[in-house]
Amino acid sequence: MNRLPLIRTTGLLLISLVLLLNIPYTLLIQTFEYDDILRQPVGDVLTKFHAGGTSLILTWFAFGLAAFLFIPASLLLHKVLDRPDTPYLTIATFMGGLSGILQAIGLMRWVFVVPLLANLYVTSSSSATREAVSVVYQAVHQYGGVVIGEHLGQTLLMGWTWGVCRAMRSSPLFKSWVVWWGLLTTPLLLLGQSELLATTIPTMPVIETTPIGFILWEIWLLIVGVSLLRVPQKRLSLEMAERQ
Repeated sequence: MNRLPLIRTTGLLLISLVLLLNIPYTLLIQTFEYDDILRQPVGDVLTKFHAGGTSLILTWFAFGLAAFLFIPASLLLHKVLDRPDTPYLTIATFMGGLSGILQAIGLMRWVFVVPLLANLYVTSSSSATREAVSVVYQAVHQYGGVVIGEHLGQTLLMGWTWGVCRAMRSSPLFKSWVVWWGLLTTPLLLLGQSELLATTIPTMPVIETTPIGFILWEIWLLIVGVSLLRVPQKRLSLEMAERQ
């Protein structure tokens, strides 16, 4: 059985995933001041979003679609790493796929919900209507963004990362430092959850490690992809021999 096409395809998809996530994210930083704008008053957020027009909505749409790519990426990586001694990998893969779905759902609120609220806020001359829209926006943002996308999505992502790294330890396709790099990101993402809890528990100490954790995580995913594209024939032969 020739596993090389599977390994190369998986590596290419992981690299593409990182690139396709960062293109819309970079555009959002440039055109929408994301994610600093989320700390501004609701009225400012909705007004700036409305001013962004169709191009801003489509940028968010591309961002959400890119998150869905994590589903096939996690499935292919499962096929690359799956061995008789990695029964836990099935659970990790399920967590990875579900994480992609939840994070995409969280992002899609900017495509199908926020535009309606922004339009209503900007075009209404009633202060009562604007106040009502602000309340609805905060509820949607808290539930769709904080709960679904950031908390549940990122928690499942941490579980997937841990499971995949554990499976990598048994695979000759990866060097040990790649495994430890991935594991290093999980405590940073976990500590960063304190920022989410602080939205409802004001006394919660905030440890802002999520941005660093995600940067390191994306670099790690890129390294995993490059490693699969450039896996030496010696390591591939050893990996195939262990499977026989």
